[in-house]
Amino acid sequence: MSTDKRPTGRPRSFDGEKALEAAMRVFWRRGYEGASLSDLTRAMKINRPSLYATFGDKEELFRKSLARYSRGPMAYMREALKQPTARAVAEHLLAGTADVLTDPQNPRGCLAVQGALACGASSASVRNLLNGYRQKGESLLRERLKTASSEGDLPADANPADLARYLITVIRGLAVDAATGASREELSKVAETAMRAWPK
Repeated sequence: MSTDKRPTGRPRSFDGEKALEAAMRVFWRRGYEGASLSDLTRAMKINRPSLYATFGDKEELFRKSLARYSRGPMAYMREALKQPTARAVAEHLLAGTADVLTDPQNPRGCLAVQGALACGASSASVRNLLNGYRQKGESLLRERLKTASSEGDLPADANPADLARYLITVIRGLAVDAATGASREELSKVAETAMRAWPK
């Protein structure tokens, strides 16, 4: 579906998908408040009128960038939920997180974490958006682990909600470590240590 909101008949002189990809990476690197309109238009290679006409205001552009982030770099999370066992789900999540966070082609850290770190009172709606994004991820993981529990794939005393929160907390910690320069090997060691606490 096209993201161009301008009237038909007016040719667009830029690739909307490439522009959105560029915006996503600016937000990923700088956070919501840290990304200025000048940063965005320069990276997207468009002017402000084109940005507003095609993507809406800065907040709407951020929402679209977050959606692109979810279906692009973070697609491994959906794949993780399809793994056949709860342990495989956890391992896939942690390995995928380490891979994405340390890929040299990506900005360091996590857009959903970076984007919220510097959100002040004027950006409460963005902070709420990011909180909802993270809560949805945890909810999907919790439901997957509940299914595993009902199928006997987890010990009877394992609490799916606690395990989901545990994994999400580790993943957020990996994001912070990656943003401060931790290597793929260092993140993998954390992931391996976390899995030692996984119920057997």
